[in-house]
Amino acid sequence: MTELLPLVDAIPAISGKRGRPQKRPDSLLGDAGYHSQRNRKELKARHIKPLIRERGTGHGSGLGKKRWVVERTLSWLHQNRRLRVRYERRADIHEAFLILGCIMICWSALVSWTPLF
Repeated sequence: MTELLPLVDAIPAISGKRGRPQKRPDSLLGDAGYHSQRNRKELKARHIKPLIRERGTGHGSGLGKKRWVVERTLSWLHQNRRLRVRYERRADIHEAFLILGCIMICWSALVSWTPLF
């Protein structure tokens, strides 16, 4: 919960469209762990719409449909023990193993992909 705002501030500018690059997202999805009035107020001050589930409410908010993509990808990465249990102290080595894990995920998706035509 304490790292939410520094993470949002560290988002790089999104390029590719004409005009000034967009620095911040339009909205932020989060689970109940990020629910606090301070976080909501700070996100609104940055003109970001907080879509954060409140504590004590049910799971029927509909956020899971979009968050499922992230959770699924993290579970695919955690199939590699070296990424599930972080042994590396250096961030660059850990990032290299993350890249290798992403390459393996993309490779398996490409190998199992069949063209429709």
